[in-house]
Parts: sequence; structure tokens; C-alpha cells
Amino acid sequence: MKRVLSVASEAVPLIKTGGLADVGGALPAALKGQGWEMRVMIPAYRGILKKLKSPKPVWESESLYGGPARLVLGKAGGMEVLALQADHLFDRDGGPYSEDGRDYPDNAERFAALSFVAAEIAREGAGRWQPDLVHCHDWQTGLVPWYLRGTGIPTVMTIHNIAFQGRFGRDKLAALGLQTWDFTREGVEFWGDISTLKAGLVAASAITTVSPRYADELMRGEFGMGLEGVIQARAGDLHGILNGIDLEVWNPETDPEVTSFSAAKPGGKTKNRKALETEFDLDVPGPLAILISRLTPQKGIDLLAPALGPYLEAGGGLAVLGSGDGWAEDAMRDLAARHPDRVGVKIGYDEALSHRMYAGGDAVLVPSRFEPCGLTQLYGLRYGCLPVVSAVGGLADTVVGATPATEAAGASTGIVFHPVDDLALRQALMKLIALYADRKGWAAMQRQAMKTDWGWDGSAARYAALYDALLAR
Repeated sequence: MKRVLSVASEAVPLIKTGGLADVGGALPAALKGQGWEMRVMIPAYRGILKKLKSPKPVWESESLYGGPARLVLGKAGGMEVLALQADHLFDRDGGPYSEDGRDYPDNAERFAALSFVAAEIAREGAGRWQPDLVHCHDWQTGLVPWYLRGTGIPTVMTIHNIAFQGRFGRDKLAALGLQTWDFTREGVEFWGDISTLKAGLVAASAITTVSPRYADELMRGEFGMGLEGVIQARAGDLHGILNGIDLEVWNPETDPEVTSFSAAKPGGKTKNRKALETEFDLDVPGPLAILISRLTPQKGIDLLAPALGPYLEAGGGLAVLGSGDGWAEDAMRDLAARHPDRVGVKIGYDEALSHRMYAGGDAVLVPSRFEPCGLTQLYGLRYGCLPVVSAVGGLADTVVGATPATEAAGASTGIVFHPVDDLALRQALMKLIALYADRKGWAAMQRQAMKTDWGWDGSAARYAALYDALLAR
């Protein structure tokens, strides 16, 4: 069995703030059938070690960035975890990256420590286990490929969201174990700062993104966020591999949170819809859309208020679950106050409620300005909650927009709009009204959506093929 070390800042079921954690937690099981044994290395944030089964130390250091550290091997959710315990870096009251909305001032050192230990394990092993390859995720692990330059150990760098680039001042060079000659245009320098993401992109054996379309988009200035030139230079080593979802966790036939239904037996969908209206105190004669999202400009939240009017007047409704920027939360509350029977809002996040929303919703709105992959639309497809999405990234890769051609072929699974502005969203919502009115056609679209397979098997096979190709070089 070939061995791969996956290094990430979060992984389900131990710690999650976004889609990165879903990938980190899902890949190990998916890769087993592909001949690869994966161990996941993450920081031991407060409470992490208590979640591990059969923990045992396999590596330790008296001094790692200012304090003692050890690597603890254990199991969680069926995966083997290497948790980096360095309490001076990771045992904190706040989240993984920030507290009270402010990034920790030592984030550069915290994740350089993670990267340094990962590179050490790649070179020397831990507990008689040594990887053949290292898979790194986002800026928090971007220094791993840089530290491993010249060793011959293959590395993969995955971009989950290029908006987060790990930028720190030049004064951090020594603290991160970097030399002045590393700080060049061809190295870690990025507009006068250090970028740990750029370091990974420059040094990794291969780069992946979480959808094919996002890989193409990152070579363009409107999406590359200053790194498009670096991506263009590595185009031959760039691979777009879609994320998948856990088909057992997200299964409307067995989901304990909902009334069971399926593509073949859709009756339970109606009961879930009624329950959702009751939960949000709504009375909606037309389609009930849901929005489950971070409330930020990236997610197109500012487009909703100017786009919703005609849709609501035509009988549509909206249930919102999310949190984010203060202005966006206020905008959602204002919508609910102005349309009390048609718009319901719950600020925060509730995993069980999200399942009930997918089960009861008719459509899920994802009007993102950019979306590397997106999981929301995949959950929607699984639950017959048809996605209304902008034509970007993984949204465009996974949703077949309703057009005369796709409807004639019985291939439509949602609504895709472009450009990403309030007019296009308004038009998409009115199209939702029209499609929903054709009950027979709507049911056919739901069946088609629910039959699509966005599990991890296909994606895992692509990752395994990439790993195999890198080992064969």
C-alpha cells in the first residue's frame, strides 16, 4: 500500500470552518480502494486530542517555534490522524485562525510550525511510518513543498480558495525558516510580502484545484487575485479535480433529520416542505428557495435584496441560514422584516437544520461571484432541491442549466445564470417561478437531479492517478 500524508488546517469530524475540512475528512476513506493509505496531519487545537481514539505519541520536539511539541497518532471517523500538539501555538479560546474576528498575530509561525513538522515527517518518518508523497491544502501548508525542495519527495498543492494567500511581512523571513534569497519574484515574494500559498504553488510537484472550471479561471486576472501569472506558468502541472460529498451522510432516504424520500418515491419531499415552512413561520404559495451560506460579498449576498422583489410578489419564498459580515446579516433580517410571510432568517449555523432545509426546499440559491467548487449545490441536487447558481467554478461544472436543449434532452438539473449581477439573478428567480409552475416538468428535473452521483469515488480515482504519475516520474 502506497502512503500519502495529507496536511491541512482542518478536517471533519475534528474541526471544520469550511469545505476544506470536508475534503480533508473524506479523502482517506475514498483513497483506500485506490491503493493509497492516507494519514491526515492537523494542528491539535483545544479539544482535538480528546476526540482521538487510541492516541499515542510518535514524534516529539523540545522546542518548536517557542515551545515543546509532539505528534499524536490516533483515529477519528475511521481515518488515521497525526495531531500536532503544541499548546503554545494551538491551544486557544478562539477558532483555528482568529478570535473575535481578528486573526492571531502569530498565524505565520503557527502554520509554519505545522509545515515544518510535516516536512520533517516526510523526510524522516514518524513511528516507523513514512509517506511516499505529501498532499498540502491551502496557504496554511504552502511552506511544506518549499521546505521539501530538492529532496525528491513529490508534493501536491491544492487550492481550495485562492482568496486566502497567507500573506505576511518580509520581517517574518527568519521566523519562517526562510532566507533572503528565498524572497524573490520566482520564490516566496508577492507584492512586497511573503505569500505561503505562492511558495507552495512555485515549489509543488503538481497543483490541483477543486473543480476543472476553477483551474481555468485562476489563469485570468478576475479570478487569480494576483497569482494568475504563477498559475499560468504552472499550467502543465495544474489539475482540476471536483470535490465530492459523503453519500451516506447526505442521503434523503436514511437522513434521521427528515421524512424519508427518494427519486423513485418523492412523496416525503412535500412533508418536508410543509415542516420547513412551519419551522421558519412562512406561508409560501410558490417555490420555496433556501440559502445556506456565509454571508459575504463572495457569496453574492448583496445581490439578493435588489433581485428578490418580483420573485416574492409572484409567490416565491426564501429561508436563510448563515452568518458573516454584519451588514449582510442586517440585510437578511431587513428582508425578513419587510416580507414576514415569505422570508425567514436564522443567523448562525445548524447542521441538522441545514439537512431539513435541503429536504424541504424546492431550490437552493448560490449566487457566488466565484466558487472554487461548492458543496451546497451538490447537497441540493442530492435532495431534489434544485440549484440556482452563477456560472462560475464548480457551480458551472456540476449544474446543468435549464435551456430548451437540456429540457428537450431531459438533462436539466437547475438554473445557471450569467453575468453575476442582480439583474441576472432576478431573471433566474423569475425562471424558477415559471419552471415550478410546470409541475410535471419540475418533478422530472428533480428526479434527474437526484440521480446524479457526486460521491467521492470518481474524484479519489483522479487523485490516485495523479499520485501514481508523480511517483513514476
